[in-house]
Amino acid sequence: MQGLLIDEARSGALLQGLHTGPDMLSRDYLKAARRVLEDLVAHPDPFAGLTLQRKPGGYARNLLAGDAQVSIWAMVWSPGCATSIHDHHCSCCFGVVSGVVRETWYRAINASQAVPVEAHDRAPGYVACMLPSGPNIHRMENCGDREAISIHIYGFDHQMHASSIETEYALAKL
Repeated sequence: MQGLLIDEARSGALLQGLHTGPDMLSRDYLKAARRVLEDLVAHPDPFAGLTLQRKPGGYARNLLAGDAQVSIWAMVWSPGCATSIHDHHCSCCFGVVSGVVRETWYRAINASQAVPVEAHDRAPGYVACMLPSGPNIHRMENCGDREAISIHIYGFDHQMHASSIETEYALAKL
């Protein structure tokens, strides 16, 4: 398991801002996550000194902070890389720090296949939050020719789950 990339004081402050009560699936939690992300993407300087892992041709997940209820990750996207088409088992919030990340939304047509319904290029400063009440089927992709970095807040214990992804889908051939 990867260790935290930021010091415990900064990690604790970030996590404290996310704990809104016992219900981590509430609208209050989403508002708190949005506020934390908006601050992080507006003031990314503290991340400039971090040595973030990179994965040539892919994306790398870097754990910034986490506890039994929530985890915060920096994702470093190589040009041309993409996630699978997927849905989450937990809340999913993200903000773009640098570069442009395309988010494509999908609609499931059966338990294993989905079709695209819309795509949006997410520029630095963009923030989105969603509960797992979905479906929230999407795919993230760096379509640019340079690296992109985004910050993700997931409502899961990073020591209990390897990922926030619940279901992966294949692109339906219609």
